[in-house]
Amino acid sequence: MIKKFLSKHGKKIAIVLIILLGILFFVFRNNKKEVKTTEIKRGDLKEELILSGEVSATNYAKLAFETSGKIVYVGVKEGEKVNKGRLISKLDSTVLNSNYQIAMSNLRISNATAQNILDQVKDNSNDETFAQKDTRTTAEANKDKAYEAVIVAKRNLDGASLYAPFNGIVTYLAHPFVGVYTSLGAVEAEIIDSSTIYFDVLADQTEVTRLSVGQKVEIVLDPFEDKTFEGKVSNISFVPKIGESGSVYSVKVDFVNVDLINSQFKMSMTGDSKFVVSEKKDILFVPNNYIKQDKNGNFIKKNKKGEKIYITTGIESEDNTEITGEVKEGLVVYD
Repeated sequence: MIKKFLSKHGKKIAIVLIILLGILFFVFRNNKKEVKTTEIKRGDLKEELILSGEVSATNYAKLAFETSGKIVYVGVKEGEKVNKGRLISKLDSTVLNSNYQIAMSNLRISNATAQNILDQVKDNSNDETFAQKDTRTTAEANKDKAYEAVIVAKRNLDGASLYAPFNGIVTYLAHPFVGVYTSLGAVEAEIIDSSTIYFDVLADQTEVTRLSVGQKVEIVLDPFEDKTFEGKVSNISFVPKIGESGSVYSVKVDFVNVDLINSQFKMSMTGDSKFVVSEKKDILFVPNNYIKQDKNGNFIKKNKKGEKIYITTGIESEDNTEITGEVKEGLVVYD
């Protein structure tokens, strides 16, 4: 009868036994799981604030013509170093120059007319008639209008040429050749002075109050993950950055002991900056994950049974947290 039962239900019984053995194995293994411990240590601790940012430059310009027209001269190439005042590109200024010369001629005519009228009424300063006053005022007003027309014509003429606003490198040319038309306001060239490169950091209103000018910074750029660059805060904006959601402030961090001109830094390279916001020496601390919390506050476990020692926490680094209370250096703490 037993043989008959086993032959009929043997496979099911074997499966049940395997499952029971598996459960017992995991229960036994978990019961034997080693409890992690550490010791309370004494030393120095730094509380750090890590903020993201990107490479920018103080002297960085996008140049555009103040009028539309055909390009007739290009004096530089992309990647070329230029000095301040160097002619970058120029539009056909035939019409603009003609307008300027006409404006100058009209100014000379208006000036001569005004001088003639003034000469006619110079002896009537005390008894000038309304007709004389009207004639004199009209001549003076026409002279002023002609002068303003010269200023506008000269501005239009000058706007047909692009000049380097500072010493730098031409990083972009929309049209490195002549004979093509460009429109008003279109970016024609970009120039950057690599010696003015800095790290632009964004900090919200809760973070910016913990930063100060002159504060030392460690910078890690994403393209150079294995390198850390020194930095120093040179300016903190007083007004939020336009275009950002919430109150976000720009923090300018200058690179220190870095050859910016020969560096491989490029505009808008991203990275992280580490600010030391507070520092304490000769204090007790434990790794962050050993600090627990319940309704009564923060505590650490002093044995496997989970007996608690309530503590007060202080500054916190990336890995450790300062603790005070009924604790001492070398005390073993359980996770």
